[in-house]
Amino acid sequence: VEGQNHRLALACISFGPKNRSIGAAAKSQVISNAKNTVQGFKRFHGRAFSDPFVEAEKSKLAYDIVQLPTGLTGIKVKYMEEERNFTTEQVTAMLLSKLKETAESVLKKPVVDCVVSVPCFYTDAERRSVMDATQIAGLNCLRLMNETTAVALAYGIYKQDLPALEEKPRNVVFVDMGHSSYQVSVCAFNRGKLKVLATAFDTTLGGRKFDEVLVNHFCEEFGKKYKLDIKSKIRALLRLSQECEKLKKLMSANASDLPLSIECFMNDVDVSGTMNRGKFLEMCDDLLARVEPPLRSVLEQARLKKEDIYAVEIVGGATRIPAVKEKISKFFGKELSTTLNADEAVTRGCALQCAILSPAFKVREFSITDVVPYPISLRWNSPAEEGSSDCEVFSKNHAAPFSKVLTFYRKEPFTLEAYYSSPQDLPYPDPAIAQFSVQKVTPQSDGSSSKVKVKVRVNVHGIFSVSSASLVEVHKFEENEEPMETDQNAKEEEKMQVDQEEPHVEEQQQQTPAENKAETEEMETSQAGSKDKKMDQPPQAKKAKVKTSTVDLPIENQLLWQIDREMLNLYIENEGKMIMQDKLEKERNDAKNAVEEYVYEMRDKLSGEYEKFVSEDDRNTFTLKLEDTENWLYEDGEDQPKQVYVDKLAELKNLGQPIKIRFQESEERPKLFEELGKQIQQYMKVISSFKNKEDQYDHLDAADMVKVEKSMNEAMEWMNNKLNLQNKQSLTVDPVVKAKEIEAKIKELTNICNPIISKPKPKVEPPKEEQKNAEQNGPVDGQGDSPGPQASEQGTDTAVPSDSDKKLPEMDID
Repeated sequence: VEGQNHRLALACISFGPKNRSIGAAAKSQVISNAKNTVQGFKRFHGRAFSDPFVEAEKSKLAYDIVQLPTGLTGIKVKYMEEERNFTTEQVTAMLLSKLKETAESVLKKPVVDCVVSVPCFYTDAERRSVMDATQIAGLNCLRLMNETTAVALAYGIYKQDLPALEEKPRNVVFVDMGHSSYQVSVCAFNRGKLKVLATAFDTTLGGRKFDEVLVNHFCEEFGKKYKLDIKSKIRALLRLSQECEKLKKLMSANASDLPLSIECFMNDVDVSGTMNRGKFLEMCDDLLARVEPPLRSVLEQARLKKEDIYAVEIVGGATRIPAVKEKISKFFGKELSTTLNADEAVTRGCALQCAILSPAFKVREFSITDVVPYPISLRWNSPAEEGSSDCEVFSKNHAAPFSKVLTFYRKEPFTLEAYYSSPQDLPYPDPAIAQFSVQKVTPQSDGSSSKVKVKVRVNVHGIFSVSSASLVEVHKFEENEEPMETDQNAKEEEKMQVDQEEPHVEEQQQQTPAENKAETEEMETSQAGSKDKKMDQPPQAKKAKVKTSTVDLPIENQLLWQIDREMLNLYIENEGKMIMQDKLEKERNDAKNAVEEYVYEMRDKLSGEYEKFVSEDDRNTFTLKLEDTENWLYEDGEDQPKQVYVDKLAELKNLGQPIKIRFQESEERPKLFEELGKQIQQYMKVISSFKNKEDQYDHLDAADMVKVEKSMNEAMEWMNNKLNLQNKQSLTVDPVVKAKEIEAKIKELTNICNPIISKPKPKVEPPKEEQKNAEQNGPVDGQGDSPGPQASEQGTDTAVPSDSDKKLPEMDID
């Protein structure tokens, strides 16, 4: 929520002597603080320092990477005046902490839950590494989402015209070429549902490869033309990289010759060159040739033809390169669709998934089925020590999240080794995933092998695990007792022991969608032994009746490149300390900036709006003080504790505040005196009306009105007195009367007078019917000379109120 377009959070962190800068603030230090400003760290997650990919990256980085004690890749920077080695997880956590803080400041509430996107080609180790980073940042990751899947969700959730569930799905291809990688997926959409069919990728093809082509070209050209060894100076190389990226973007919109000029580039030499789109594309031929293979691969994997594709959506910054668009469009033979925001589609997909998973938001239900990017196998030692056996548990593009139950027959604890069974497809040198040791396995009471059920799972984050293991205990009963479960696998157990004594493996598949983890019907298949085995009981077991019970078994995990809990807690603690340090440094800088701002503000106003309110001597003294403070800020006061700046500001305000108050008083005083004068005039009118015995006020008490008149006269006398004194007073000294005093006088007068003059006129009840008749029929019981019918017209006390009397509102003093 920052950066050049105020929405982009740049993955850049700069380390300084007192704090860290993250995002746009760090990007501005890429050249000035090159060795300590890190970007592009995402690609080091879960990577060993000895990884060939890491070796290749070293030469392109301005900062140093080192081997950590764990063997992983670390980032070496100078922070707080000392050399520090940070893990990739810690650096990513810093970026996530900044995003968390930004979200919290906008939402005005704590943020804990999140959905984080990762490239669809990330391996288990890389995914676990990102999950650890979220924990260090104090976040609870609800789902680690593949970027291609997030894009598909952002596309599909708003579509009102998707086919119904029973209809043929709509197939859409998503092509995402960003700064450093290229991903393609094909998804099948139905109403309220998306299913990823297949994914393909080129893990190193992205915008930065096109930038490198330009950088290498100009390094060579400027080397010959100006005799400069650009790659020997990292700052020069970084400046050239920035200019080449701008040039690339310009060429996407313009086919003519474009200049590249950099002043004082290196050794005080100005350099310049030109490039056009045609020449650039020739230089990028080998990169453009890599666009098509993943497109072809994804269709082959999904067993679809080009005609089966409804639309091809492109996202990612590098898809703006015209030649890339042309290649994609030509392959599918159709116009490309750009209905999604190229830069924000992934983020929007994650936000939508977060809203779906959150109980606080009401969002249209949308189920997501993802895929396993690489086939996963298990390897184990056979009980007869005749070598190892293996079995593929999840094939490539298998639906995920997903669980399977495998059954082993063992007498003792055993270890399962998980690995990627197609190492040639991995962008990663080590195919190992993890080792899972199933503990506390014991034989049955009769000494035979125990049945152990092991649940393997690819979870919602795309991470593989042996999630649980249980031992099935068999208890034999007398013939006349009713069994609870018949052990139908006895014969199979015998067969497996005879046949090389390998464990029998059977799969019970249960798909577990991300939204509701309710188990569906289990499907049993047999991966070992003959397919036509009969499941009836063996002859010797006809009379034996058995009952079974299950016991949960502990599992010990040895995950590849996994941070242990103790280290993770240390990183969490360190991140908290760094956040606190950043906060303290921000407060210190804010205090320093406040002094600087006050100096500039007062210096301007002393010769502007405050000029009349300060004497010549005071102005000279104060101006001198401001100049001294400004010089101090750039010398001794450049790096002081927060309290020093707070005290310095207080010292300046002792001189400046009285001037500011005099100015503010002169602005407010006339308005308040005018308001008091209007109020006095209104009360004078009311008193005059009362004295003239006007109907409107003839119900008021005379003693009360004397009180009103007295208060009004006192207020008038006070106002005239203060006005006279103030008019004689110079503006350069404190005023005779303050705005607060006038406000208090207005309030005092209002509190005394308003309750008296606002008393409502009493309502007079109309005469009863009999009285009316009596009045109309003349004297009663010898009472002569009584007024006749005209009495009521003359308005006596007992007269019926007129319409005008009825409608008269309460007194409203204007």
